[in-house]
Amino acid sequence: MRNGQLDAAASEFSQVTVAAPSFAGAYFDLGLVRLQQGRIDDAIRSFEKSLVLKPRLRGANLFLGIARYRRSDYANAITALARESRIDPANAKVWMWLGVAQLAAGNASAASANLDKAAALSPNDIDILYHRGHAHMLVSKETYERMYKADPNSWRVHQVLAQSFVEQNRLEEAVKECQTAIGMKPQEPGLHEELADIYWQGDQLPQAETEFEAELKVDPESVSSMYKLAVVSIERSKPEVAEELLSEVLKRTPRSADAHYQLGRAQGQLGKTEAAIGNFSAAVKDSGQSDTETLRQSYYQLAQLYRRTQHPEESRAALDSFVRLKQQADAQQAQKLQDKLKRQTEATSQ
Repeated sequence: MRNGQLDAAASEFSQVTVAAPSFAGAYFDLGLVRLQQGRIDDAIRSFEKSLVLKPRLRGANLFLGIARYRRSDYANAITALARESRIDPANAKVWMWLGVAQLAAGNASAASANLDKAAALSPNDIDILYHRGHAHMLVSKETYERMYKADPNSWRVHQVLAQSFVEQNRLEEAVKECQTAIGMKPQEPGLHEELADIYWQGDQLPQAETEFEAELKVDPESVSSMYKLAVVSIERSKPEVAEELLSEVLKRTPRSADAHYQLGRAQGQLGKTEAAIGNFSAAVKDSGQSDTETLRQSYYQLAQLYRRTQHPEESRAALDSFVRLKQQADAQQAQKLQDKLKRQTEATSQ
C-alpha cells in the first residue's frame, strides 16, 4: 500500500478477511485502501465491519467519518467522528475533521469550538489553521447578521461596519461609520480609540491625536490610548507630551519593552541622553529572548547614543547586536517567502 500498489494491497487484505473473518485490523486496512481508491461505499462497509468486531478500534471511526463526509453524509460523519474524539481525545486531526464535518453541516459555532481544540493540540498545522479561521469567520458573519436583524440602527452595527471597512482598507467609509457610532454613543469606552486607530492607519495624525485625547476623557485609565497618543505625539514632535504619558504607562506596565523604547525616543528628542539610554537598555532587557522590531531598534538607538556620548565599545557592541538580529530577521523573512512560493507552485502543479 505504501508503494502505491492499491489493487494488490486490496487483494491481500481481502484474502486476510476471508482467512480470518474476525480480525478487525484486516477490515480496517482494507477500508483505508478502498478510501484511497475512491471506492467510498466499499470503504464505509469495511470500516463498519471493523467496528462491529472491535468497537474501540483506534482510527476506524475517524476514517469512517472521513468516508461519510466525502459521501456528503454529514450527520453520520459527525456521529462517527464524535465517537473517535472520545476514544482518542489527544488526536488533533480527529477534532479537525469533526469541525470540518460540522462546518459542512452548517453548524459553524460547534465547528469553531472543535477546531479550537485541534489548534490547541497542533498549533502550527496549516490545515487546522485554515479551517479554524474559516469557521470563526462564519461565526462572526452569523453574529453580525443577527445583530442587524435585531436592531439595524444600533450603534454596534455601525461599529461592526467600521471594522469591516477597515479590514477591506476602505478607511474613509470606516471613519464615517465609526463617527456615526460615536454620535449615537459618545461616552462608550473604546469608540474614540477605534476611530483614532483608523485615522492613524490612514496617516492622519492630527485627527488621530484628537480622538486618542477624546478617548482618555471618556476612559482616563485606558493604557492603550495613553501609549498610542504618546507614539503619535513623538511623530508630531511633541516629546514632552509623550514623556509624561509614557511615564504613566510604565507605572501601570513597568515591564513593557515597547513603552521603554518609545520613552527612550521621546527623551532622545528632548536631549535627555542618559535617560534615553536607560530606557532603551530597559527595552532590551524586557524584550527577553524575543526577537522583535522593538529589540532591534533599541540596539540601533543605543549604538547611536553611545557613539554620541563617546562610548565606542558600547556603541560597537550595540550595533553588532542590531546587525545580527536584522540579518536573522531578513533570513527568516526570505525563508517564509520561499516556503510560500513553494506551496503556491505545488498547488498549481496538482
